[in-house]
Amino acid sequence: MSKILVIEDESAIRRVLVKILSEESDTYEVNEAEDGLRGIEAIKKEDFDLVLCDIKMPKMDGVEVLEAARKIKPEIPFIMISGHGDLDTAVNTMRLGAFDYISKPPDLNRLLTTVRNALDRKELVVENKILKKKVSKNYEMVGESDEIGVIKDMIEKVAPTDARVLITGSNGTGKELVAHWLHEKSPRSSAPFIEVNCAAIPSELIESELFGHVKGAFTSAIKDRAGKFEAANKGTIFLDEIGDMSLSAQAKVLRALQENKISRVGTDKDIKVDVRVLAATNKDLKKEIADNKFREDLYHRLAVILIKVPSLNDRRDDIPILIDHFSGQIAAEQGTAAKSFSKKAIELLKGYDWTGNVRELRNVVERLIILGGKEVSEEDVKLFASK
Repeated sequence: MSKILVIEDESAIRRVLVKILSEESDTYEVNEAEDGLRGIEAIKKEDFDLVLCDIKMPKMDGVEVLEAARKIKPEIPFIMISGHGDLDTAVNTMRLGAFDYISKPPDLNRLLTTVRNALDRKELVVENKILKKKVSKNYEMVGESDEIGVIKDMIEKVAPTDARVLITGSNGTGKELVAHWLHEKSPRSSAPFIEVNCAAIPSELIESELFGHVKGAFTSAIKDRAGKFEAANKGTIFLDEIGDMSLSAQAKVLRALQENKISRVGTDKDIKVDVRVLAATNKDLKKEIADNKFREDLYHRLAVILIKVPSLNDRRDDIPILIDHFSGQIAAEQGTAAKSFSKKAIELLKGYDWTGNVRELRNVVERLIILGGKEVSEEDVKLFASK
């Protein structure tokens, strides 16, 4: 159920807006406030998914309401309601953080489309905030080897910029970890970090996923939907496994990078976006280019900075640190005490061929914690972590 607050001092317009929204969907719970002060009181007391707010009101105008609300609950999207003479002010409110504005008298289709888009954006932002709370624990940069030191130095230099970064490395090395830290240490860290696994999305849906679509664009497009680029506006989008992206989607991504514009599937209308793009792949993109599977012009747009993440076999000195880190992490997840590993157990693990890299090591540590003794021994490793 989406909770919507309508702040409007003209009772006739307020009743119309409430009626339209209530009849549009039984998933909308619509509340109303007759002036800005009462609107702010409601925002303080309740959690709303969207606010529709008039600009010209007595006691407290819409601009003041928007500024006050952003200090109280900055995640709530605002749609401003403007009279004919308020258009310049309405545009200025978008600079202050409003999602959009609609003119009086409200056009039904424009109103409902804007409301749906704002609620879609709110949902994505909330999901992103939940993920961000987990970033510090799940995406720690663990390791003290020279190889990891180089990566950390690169992140410190590159993160404060808007430079595009192409992260390469085998599966399981931690490419997504590097992307998260580039975002976390950037000026965009308070804005969304949107991750897209290009390999997990069917080729016929990738464009809709990235750029959104309009109602009727294809059979299952029953309503307008914002894409990941719009969701990442002012923040960062991470295109994981970009080597698996279709050539048609590559062309659209290239345009987005060149012009900072995207268009939803099913329309030619341009939408401006301000997004930092990070990409990752386990493929040799230069070989993909030679085989006509990847656009060379897109490669050069993405690879402003190249970061190659080393395999675990190339940084074996980090294995004891990683074992200790994973042991504590897994114990916290399972609500048990962390287990220690004997020196011989650690040495044996250091000698393995880690084809699955850090991801494989974590799985093995979890298995040993579950099946091993109070202290994981060399025998436990031979029994339960056999390669």
